[in-house]
This record gives sequence, structure tokens and C-alpha cells, in this order.
Amino acid sequence: MTTPRQDKTPWWSQGKTPDYRFSLANERTFLAWIRTALAFLAGAVGIDQFTVHLDPLVRQGLVLLLVVCAALLGGLAYRRWVNNEKAMRQENDMPYTPMLLIVTLFITLIAIALAAMILFG
Repeated sequence: MTTPRQDKTPWWSQGKTPDYRFSLANERTFLAWIRTALAFLAGAVGIDQFTVHLDPLVRQGLVLLLVVCAALLGGLAYRRWVNNEKAMRQENDMPYTPMLLIVTLFITLIAIALAAMILFG
């Protein structure tokens, strides 16, 4: 029994090359998500450096939350970019992304933590 040969063509060479305007729009969206991740990192650095009066455990927890959010956003942004590029190359519909919900939940969680830090810190 033989197994079918796997296609070794990289995904970026498969299908039909999309209109460059759509690829550039997809790239701009990716870069917007990366800017958001960088903003989370900048917030982490700011909290770490400028809130030395806070309890170290609270400060480190908030900084860690922001860093994890930034790392997760960066990875999800790349995955979304790849999935959109694949969909365009195969002339499929764009896939659903949970990123908006994830970012909203992260920002809500961080806002609650910051409010608690201001009120009780």
C-alpha cells in the first residue's frame, strides 16, 4: 500500500497570487496588531519602571500580564496574516478570527487591574 505524496510546495507559492492591494492591506492589518502588542510591552516597561512604590508582587503580576498579552498578540497576528494570505491565494472566504474578543478581554482585565491598583495601591 502506498501513501499519497504530500505537496511540498510552500503555502506562499500555492494557489493564485492575490491582487497586491489585498496583500498590502493584510500586511497593514498585521502591522496594526504588532503595534498593539508593542503598546502592551511599552505599558509593561512603564509600570515596571515608574511604579516602584507598589507592592512588588502586584507590580510584577501586572507587568507579566502585559508581557504575556503582547507575546500572544504577536503570535496571533502572524497566524491571522498567514490564514488570510492562504484564503486569498485559494480564493476562499476570509477565516473568522477571535482576536477582537481576545484583545477586548485583555484590555478589560488590565483596566480592572489598573483601577484596583489605583484605588487600593
